[in-house]
Amino acid sequence: MALSKITRTTHRRDGELVVFLIGMTINKWWRPDLWLPAFLAMRPMLVELTKEPRWGLLGYRLTFERRGPTLIQYWSSLDKLYAYASDKDAVHRPAWAKFNRSAGKASGAAGVWHETYLVDKAESVYVGTPTMGLAKFTQEVPVTRNSARERIG
Repeated sequence: MALSKITRTTHRRDGELVVFLIGMTINKWWRPDLWLPAFLAMRPMLVELTKEPRWGLLGYRLTFERRGPTLIQYWSSLDKLYAYASDKDAVHRPAWAKFNRSAGKASGAAGVWHETYLVDKAESVYVGTPTMGLAKFTQEVPVTRNSARERIG
């Protein structure tokens, strides 16, 4: 049964869940020569992570805010996220090293930030939306508890 036909859905995930936010602040929009390479460096990482389920990336969503892009990633474990970030053969480490080398020359044109959340409990509800967020990258199920307090348990 396609859950997209159900009006009210939520997500279900058994086991560890990590939400990782990574973003870029573009401080000098008029200098794409200084910030665009860092922005473009994320694509090869996402391609690598998507092709290799062993890394543990469940999925991601890219958003754009006033100061720059934010990538919302859902991971199956904190250990897998850290393993990917530190693997010398993965795309991430050389890209991070290149950013650090160029940041000194870029005179504050861009900044990079991240936040990592190990999710103990999470509540969600989706009404009249396509499958998205936690439901897209975990399991989408019908809502059986009507209040947010009941769903978060």
